[in-house]
Amino acid sequence: MSNSTFGQRVTEFNINLDYPGPMPPGYDFINPFRDSPTATKAMGEFYQKFYNDNMPRTMLIGINPSRHGAGITGVPFTDTKRLQSHCGIELEGQRTHEVSSVFIYDLIDAYGGVSSFYRDFYINSPFPLAIVRRTKSGGEVNANYYDDHQLYQTVEPFMIEMMKAHLAMGVRSDKAFVLGKKNGDFIKRLNTKARFFDELVVLEHPRFIQQYKYKERSLYIDKYLLSLHNRIE
Repeated sequence: MSNSTFGQRVTEFNINLDYPGPMPPGYDFINPFRDSPTATKAMGEFYQKFYNDNMPRTMLIGINPSRHGAGITGVPFTDTKRLQSHCGIELEGQRTHEVSSVFIYDLIDAYGGVSSFYRDFYINSPFPLAIVRRTKSGGEVNANYYDDHQLYQTVEPFMIEMMKAHLAMGVRSDKAFVLGKKNGDFIKRLNTKARFFDELVVLEHPRFIQQYKYKERSLYIDKYLLSLHNRIE
């Protein structure tokens, strides 16, 4: 590992990030670090602010970024509202609201705030770029890497390389948390192939909680907190 900080390694990873292969018909990806100088700048400020050290972090593994969250800000599970209100970083000319970001930042508040949370955790995905599916009307909707068998088979080798890259930046390999039950099934499959982590703990996805379990969201935040505080046993 180089003498650079965790944040510098993530920033360099993001700036050089690209998906080299084709996507199956009907799918495409969004690379905010290639397409948006403002997102690249905001992302760099975020990792400089919260990851300016060499402390190892425990990883929270998402599915793939949404086009309104990290697809705009370059920061996983972070829309422009929470990038400004919680992280103190303004992304000029953009105003987005992403459902999962609301839960994550309520969790972060309950954990003790952004400085405490990001000192201990690193959030990213095995496919760290937003995936979109084109609709019949010509629009785009969010897609998950596992939505289509051909899509998954196409991106799986890239996902394995990305997980290796996350670990090389300073992610702990003893335990990781997977967000989403279906995501958990696929990450376990990848982990069996490549042995990234000794243990995987699967938690309900923030979007699922916000959409279908909103009345019980405080219970899910407690469940998250209990799991996260037990990351080192």
